[in-house]
Amino acid sequence: MSRVVTRDPDRLVLFTDAVVAIAVTLLILPLVDVVPEVVGEHGRSTEVITGHQAQVWSFLLSFAVILRLWFVHHQVFQHIRGYTRALMMWNAGWLLAIVILPFSTELVGAYPGDDRFTLMFYIGNILAASTCQSMVSVISYRDREVASESDPPDIEAVRGGLSAAALLAAALAVAAAIPAVSYFVLLLLFLERPVTRFWPLVGL
Repeated sequence: MSRVVTRDPDRLVLFTDAVVAIAVTLLILPLVDVVPEVVGEHGRSTEVITGHQAQVWSFLLSFAVILRLWFVHHQVFQHIRGYTRALMMWNAGWLLAIVILPFSTELVGAYPGDDRFTLMFYIGNILAASTCQSMVSVISYRDREVASESDPPDIEAVRGGLSAAALLAAALAVAAAIPAVSYFVLLLLFLERPVTRFWPLVGL
């Protein structure tokens, strides 16, 4: 077990929240740049939206993805009173995935939905974030020095994180084999609850 670095994770949480806020803000910047572009071409104001629907769609998708990831991250840290070097590293991996998402979003807005590389890069990006988040959940559940004494994490949080990662891995495999499914393959995440019920059958 790695040495506990501190008993107060607030500094780590605040830093993480700041990075997430910046990443969310960066998502909108490509759309902001569209306005002078349309004006320079003497286009109508509605063309800012109608002429850039792919970028609008990718922005909304990634906004929802980042908020969902942050919401789960927030829930996990509600049950943490300290952190280890291992937890810090997995959290750093999660942050790296979040920081890359605006770049992934730009690719989604620039290339068609059946572009294999873009599709796999985007889903892989989310999978990386989900995997890192799952590992933080596992560490907080298994390490009693990390877990809150009054409100420790429960096994359901671990199962939920593993289910999301497993479904994203499946989505990545489907996207690689059948790019035509496009980003609709992410609808597999709605199966998280049924998959979570499976884990007790394998002893988790």
